[in-house]
Amino acid sequence: MKKITLDKEKETLLIPLYGKALESRKSSPVLHDPTAVEIIEKINYDFASLKIPGKTNFMMCLRAKLFDNFTLDFLASHSHTVVIHLGCGLDSRYKRINNSSVNWYDIDFEEVINIRKLFYQQTGSYHMIGSSVTRQEWFEEIPVGAENYLVIAEGLFMYLKKEEIKALLKSLKKKIGSYKLIFDAYSTYTAKKVMNHPSLKKTGAIIRWGLDHPHTLSEWNPGILFIDQILFTSNEELGKLNRSTRLIYRFAHLFPMARNAQRILIYDV
Repeated sequence: MKKITLDKEKETLLIPLYGKALESRKSSPVLHDPTAVEIIEKINYDFASLKIPGKTNFMMCLRAKLFDNFTLDFLASHSHTVVIHLGCGLDSRYKRINNSSVNWYDIDFEEVINIRKLFYQQTGSYHMIGSSVTRQEWFEEIPVGAENYLVIAEGLFMYLKKEEIKALLKSLKKKIGSYKLIFDAYSTYTAKKVMNHPSLKKTGAIIRWGLDHPHTLSEWNPGILFIDQILFTSNEELGKLNRSTRLIYRFAHLFPMARNAQRILIYDV
């Protein structure tokens, strides 16, 4: 396969892909993703140049696992659901979830979806849409009138401007009605600090948004209701780790700056 060329934010999709492959090769991975392993073996790219630190790699995989867990729980209790996965990259969440009843839409830049189509096949219930998430043309391909909608934005909103996020959430509400939203966000301090991360420096991507107070979204629109948060320093997956690692996370949890550096947030919109 020819070498893949992506620029800035688009190239960042290779970071979690490679990270999941590395984690999946461990004897006891926090996330098992054989599809990620298969894809990186077929892509002619110098993945080592991404310089992903081990801690970052683990955090990305933990994040993906926590998103998976929430999605599985949501689908188990909500039938007839349409899932809208924004900024999907080359992620295999649809395959990991393995729910034949869900109507799933993966959305990313057209260049990304063209690469994605080399590895994934569309079906009657699985769809890929090539578009920037901030352009509203892709809305026309989303069915209206479903009983439930789940919108997933993992590793995405920090690359968008605040006004772009506000407009996206508002326009989605107008198109499909009420929906459950799950995304991860840096604190404003972390958003500034993370720009020095070696992987981001390599891709040239820019972090544009951070969030300190979850209820800020309700200030954007009173119809956006904060429901819950999942903390990286305290969650169900940490109990599966070795004792020393659990202690590190337990210690970090004592400090608000560390506890709120990056969180997964859940809303009703």
